[in-house]
Amino acid sequence: MMISSKSVVAGSALLVAAAGSIALSRLLKSSSRKTATSLTEVDEEGELNEDKYITPDDVVTIFDTLFLHMQQVLAQLSQQIQQIQAAGQMIPEAQLRQLLKAEFERALLACQGKVFEEHDVDEDCLQEATMELLSDPEKYPKVLRSVERFQKLYENVSGESVTGSGSGSEGRSKGATMTQDKLLIAASKYFDALTEAMREIVDRFKAQGSNLNDISVAQQIHMQFAAVANDAGEEALAKLDMTLDNFRAAIEKYSGNPEVGRTLTMLQMKQQQELMKMGVPMM
Repeated sequence: MMISSKSVVAGSALLVAAAGSIALSRLLKSSSRKTATSLTEVDEEGELNEDKYITPDDVVTIFDTLFLHMQQVLAQLSQQIQQIQAAGQMIPEAQLRQLLKAEFERALLACQGKVFEEHDVDEDCLQEATMELLSDPEKYPKVLRSVERFQKLYENVSGESVTGSGSGSEGRSKGATMTQDKLLIAASKYFDALTEAMREIVDRFKAQGSNLNDISVAQQIHMQFAAVANDAGEEALAKLDMTLDNFRAAIEKYSGNPEVGRTLTMLQMKQQQELMKMGVPMM
């Protein structure tokens, strides 16, 4: 999946390009297995029977599976929107945001039941296990990364903060006062940072002799990108004394501006071309 294919706000593929947010109460629906975070519950032989419990690895695998699936959904939605825009039809930013959010949640509900069934987990038990593991992030860093990556994906689609990342009135206020010229400079730096983050990952895989067209390799590339993209984008914005929340607010402010729309579309096309040259695998 091309990175720019995931960002389709204000007439461009921009805000979802980074990576992961959805409230756990919306996510965790579907086990007959209990939580096994303390490893104190054992079977008759005195050993933990992992078939009966939800382990940290289970949680990571489930969220990573959902993340990859929703990336593919967003890629398909992006292609459809780009086709509409190429035909000369413009979708207002607010309407586009609601469309993406609704389609994301619909697709998530359609797939999560299957994922939970495959892993023999149920909503309440998975939610309990996840929340317990997240209460000790230093002990279970992989769980934290996996859950937050998925959460940020939803956050970037919906514009709603559910991770306590600081979006709010202050970020919206600063974004609302940002000039158009500063927004376009920020957008260019943001795209460049994401493209460079992907380039570094692809170069590492190429140096290892990996086949970029192999589906397992493609998944690894996109998972690694998702793990670093948000930080890369935020770091680029920070150099301009800007946060991601400021950036989002400014995008919304200028969503109806033709010049902004054209510039963002050009940045998107440039990024797509560079990713194609790298050989970034589609998903």
